[in-house]
Amino acid sequence: MYNLRVIKNLKPLSHMKLLFSLILSVILSGCFIFGDPEEFDETEGRSDAWIINEAEFYADSKDWTKVISYLEAGEKRFPNSKLAPQFKLNLAYAYKEYYRVPEASAMINKFIRAHPNHPVMDYAYYFKGIILFKDKGFVKKLSMQDISDRDIYQLTQSFNAFKELTIKFPNSKYFTDSIDRMTYLMNKISEYELHVARFYMRRMAYVAALNRAKYVIENYNQSIHQEEALVIMVSCYKHLKIEDLRKDTERVLTTNYPNSKFNTKEMFNKQKDWWRFWDSLFN
Repeated sequence: MYNLRVIKNLKPLSHMKLLFSLILSVILSGCFIFGDPEEFDETEGRSDAWIINEAEFYADSKDWTKVISYLEAGEKRFPNSKLAPQFKLNLAYAYKEYYRVPEASAMINKFIRAHPNHPVMDYAYYFKGIILFKDKGFVKKLSMQDISDRDIYQLTQSFNAFKELTIKFPNSKYFTDSIDRMTYLMNKISEYELHVARFYMRRMAYVAALNRAKYVIENYNQSIHQEEALVIMVSCYKHLKIEDLRKDTERVLTTNYPNSKFNTKEMFNKQKDWWRFWDSLFN
C-alpha cells in the first residue's frame, strides 16, 4: 500500500512537469522565430530639425546619454541634410561633455573634412583645441615607466589646432584666447620635454637628452624654458666631446642670457655639470 500511494502521488507531478516543458519550448521557439526584441527608436520617422531640437532639450538637463543617442541617429539618417554640419558639431560637444574624448576629436575632425568652407570653421578648430586641452596636473615626477610621448600627444595636437586657427582665421573672435592657450601649452610641452631630458641626463643618455632639448629650442623658441634647454645642450655636447657645437651653444646662451648664473667665470672655472644645478631646482 505504501508503494502504491507513492506512485499515485507522482503522476500529477509528472504531468505538471510535462506541461511546463511544453510551454517553455513554445516560448523558446517563439524567440527563435521572431528574434530578440529591438529597442524602440524614438527618432524613427522624425525630421532632422525635430531631432536637433529634442537633443537640445535633453542637453539642457545634461542627459548626455540621451543627447548622444538622438544625435547619432540623426547624423546617420541625414548625411546630406542642411543640418548635417550641426549634427556633427553638437555630437562632438556632447561626446566631450560625456568624457568621450576620442569620439569628440574624431567627430570634429569629420566636420572639418566634410565641411571645409563652413562659416563656423574657426570655431571648429578652436573647439578641436579645447577638446584636447589640459590645464593642470600634467607634469609629474618621472619614472622609467613614464618615459613615453603618449601623454604629450594630446597637448601637441591641441597646440596645433589653436595654431591653425590663428593662421587661417586671424580675425576670428577666438584668436586672442587661442594665443593665450598656445602660450600655456607651449610652456607646458617644453616643461615636459625638459623633465624627460633631465631624466636622461641622470642616466647618462646624453644623445636622448640632447634631442629633447633641441626639440624645445627648434619648436618652441618663445617658451620660458629656452635657457634651461641651452644649458642641457651645452652639458650634452661636453659629455659627447663635440667641442665646436658646445662652444656655439655657449655663445648663444651668453648672448641671450647675459645674467645667467651659468655664465659666471666661477661656473666656467669649476667646470661643473651645469644641468645639475638646474635639476636641483626641481628635485
